[in-house]
Amino acid sequence: MLIALLGAGCQRYWVCDEVEQARTKLLPEHLSETGLYADMATGELALGVAPFTPRFPLWSDGSDKQRWLLLPDGAQIDTSNMDEWSFPEGTKVWKQFSLAGVRIETRLLEKRGPTDADWLPLAFVWDPDGQDATAAPLGAIDARHTDHNVPAAGECLACHGGRRSFILGFSALQLADSAADGALDLGQLVQQGRLSQPPASSPVIPGTPVEVAALGYLHANCSHCHNQTRPERHGARCFAPKDNYDFTLAVDRLDAVAATPTYRTVVGQAVEPGDPDGSRLYELVSSRGMFRQMPPLATEKVDATATANLRAWIEGL
Repeated sequence: MLIALLGAGCQRYWVCDEVEQARTKLLPEHLSETGLYADMATGELALGVAPFTPRFPLWSDGSDKQRWLLLPDGAQIDTSNMDEWSFPEGTKVWKQFSLAGVRIETRLLEKRGPTDADWLPLAFVWDPDGQDATAAPLGAIDARHTDHNVPAAGECLACHGGRRSFILGFSALQLADSAADGALDLGQLVQQGRLSQPPASSPVIPGTPVEVAALGYLHANCSHCHNQTRPERHGARCFAPKDNYDFTLAVDRLDAVAATPTYRTVVGQAVEPGDPDGSRLYELVSSRGMFRQMPPLATEKVDATATANLRAWIEGL
């Protein structure tokens, strides 16, 4: 998120409301009880749980991540809005973070009701023996003797609360590429009848490889805060910006690079064509520190690959 570009109306943007303890306690105490695994010892997934990989992942300081989704039997995702999927009650999504082969945490998002406000988030920190993971509703700093911080349940809203779908990285655009055997992609969801309104074709991002990578990075790392359909929130600002930037790769605005919300709202504002060093966006992506970095969460290291590509993109504008 472009912290320095948020304007004077966003003081205390970093404060998030806590999830009510009574709601957090609806979720299990241990990862083994969440329905992810049929056999924790072997890593065998439970029936119906499928891995997936978004085309453009959120940068998390180079940690290795795995993701899984479970949809209730026979249930469909409401895809009447192709950019904001609405998931059925009972949907579960897990994301696991590992460093150097050691599992640090596994996060769970579970929809415990019919509305998009019924998601419950909770992180589980892996026990030292690696046999199970224990719920950490208050998060953890430098978990398992690493520099990886586990978010408190309320802090999950900082990113997920910025999209009506709540789930990030699982969408038509993110799943358009063909996946490996056993993993979910857009084509498999269509074949399985899991989408209420299947797309006529897979979305194709316009532009050169450099442009596609730049637009994809900004979509994955910025659009959950910077978009024009952000749900209203009653309570703490929780990283909610007040500005006109929109980094969404909307499927109905992919005719050309210049038609994307990113190009129309950011180029000439946070991005100075041909001048990366004079572009506020590039400055924030290539820096780290409170109030002077983008993204502001889950990262203490610069993404060198993304930074180099963004520089090339801006130079070519």
